[in-house]
Amino acid sequence: MCRRSRASSTTATSLQAWVKQADADAGVRADILTTEEREELARLRRENKRLLTERDILKAVATFFAKENA
Repeated sequence: MCRRSRASSTTATSLQAWVKQADADAGVRADILTTEEREELARLRRENKRLLTERDILKAVATFFAKENA
């Protein structure tokens, strides 16, 4: 495996990370997130960021109209 990694200029650290991730995806390891879980986490973080932005916009609009109607 090391000879192949040298030929393709892949580091041993990269190979270890790939094997570790493959083990997690196969259910062998439970100490790291699976690829599916990582994708879901990234999606939820994007959604959370969008929702926070929307909330801030709505707060600003509510404040604007509250001042206008006061």
